[in-house]
Amino acid sequence: MRTTTSPSTPAISGRWRRTAASALGTAALVLAGLGTAAHASAAPTATAPATTAEVTWTATPCATPKHQGDLTCHSYRVTGGTTAFQKERAAETGTAARVTPKAAAASPTGYGPSDLQDAYGLTDAATAGGSGETLAIVDAYDDPNAAADLAKYRSYYGLPACTVAGGCFKKVSQSGSTTALPTADSGWAEEESLDLDMASAVCPLCKILLVEATSASMANLGKAVNEAVALGAKFVSNSYGGSESASDTSYDTSYFKHPGVAITVSAGDEGYGAEYPAASKYVTSVGGTALSTSSTTRGWTEKVWNTSSTEGTGSGCSAYDTKPTWQTDTGCAKRTVSDVSAVADPATGVSVYDSYGVTAGWYTFGGTSASSPIIAAVYALAGTPDSSDYPAAYPYADPSALNDVTTGSNGTCSSTAAYLCTARSGYDGPTGLGTPQGTDAFTG
Repeated sequence: MRTTTSPSTPAISGRWRRTAASALGTAALVLAGLGTAAHASAAPTATAPATTAEVTWTATPCATPKHQGDLTCHSYRVTGGTTAFQKERAAETGTAARVTPKAAAASPTGYGPSDLQDAYGLTDAATAGGSGETLAIVDAYDDPNAAADLAKYRSYYGLPACTVAGGCFKKVSQSGSTTALPTADSGWAEEESLDLDMASAVCPLCKILLVEATSASMANLGKAVNEAVALGAKFVSNSYGGSESASDTSYDTSYFKHPGVAITVSAGDEGYGAEYPAASKYVTSVGGTALSTSSTTRGWTEKVWNTSSTEGTGSGCSAYDTKPTWQTDTGCAKRTVSDVSAVADPATGVSVYDSYGVTAGWYTFGGTSASSPIIAAVYALAGTPDSSDYPAAYPYADPSALNDVTTGSNGTCSSTAAYLCTARSGYDGPTGLGTPQGTDAFTG
């Protein structure tokens, strides 16, 4: 298990979970080339806190490493109960509904494009912004149904078609091939559906490039990031991670040092503690919140996503990456995770259409795998970054243009730097500077 240390000697992620379904069990995994233990999957089923106790979810299969050295995805699929979306619709219509365990729904059970655009002040921007921009999604393995499932999602919500034939959607391998694709994998296919749908929800006019790595190793996922940039993407979302290691600074240079490109990375789903590549100084690390409607002027409210001591948004102080110049918090001498955040709590999760390896239909997903593509899409709505910029710096120049999240925590950390695991006014680890309030905080 991770041990908590003081901010001056930050915790190194050695994330462990026992899961009967995992062929790896609790044997020690060492990330090939990373040097520290890779985290295993979340427990098969989790239950949310008391306010939404009836909602249950399971980690997607890609949250369990297939091979020694794999990084894992950061997503959960709701399996039962009544989601926040369903409760809100029931209050409006008087008709209640519940998620049926292990079954797809005939219609959405999670937040859709209009909800996310409204919650984050993006309705106008999503109507006019992002046209001509290429937003890349990097994942491992192939989803054979990616294009068809994306079409289902977009058609249902009335979003513009985004097809291969129309030049809007493109799927390639880490070497850029459209035909020699990786082995198909149903677990990563769930992740890819989530990522593609969130990119579509927030930036409907964006072109979407799906780059599928041969495996979930850092080397292959990193090559996929490089390929996305080589193919012209100025916005690249990564919804995976693993433990930090002394090799991370070399991975920074090899895979994530792309000035002029907004690269987002999910902060992780196992509570307090920094992960890589979210800890890279060249990326925007994205934490997670619980999102629900409220009677406020905004109409929405958010708090830190935290289900238990081992499940919730990641955050923390990197053990290896140096602090970027734009980060000024004083409780962590190196890179602090996160920068910004968006919805990730499965109980307040997002709607996804998926059909590969599962019953075709609608599912609700959560995890910081949802928040990373949302933020990448906000960057795309904001416009192409300057060629010499690292867009992770942008929110720090205009924090007032974000929704400050001030409630909740994701674990226990040093009392001398409690902001690393506890929300507060201004910057904090779990939610960074806050969540989008339009696009102003994401422009240079």
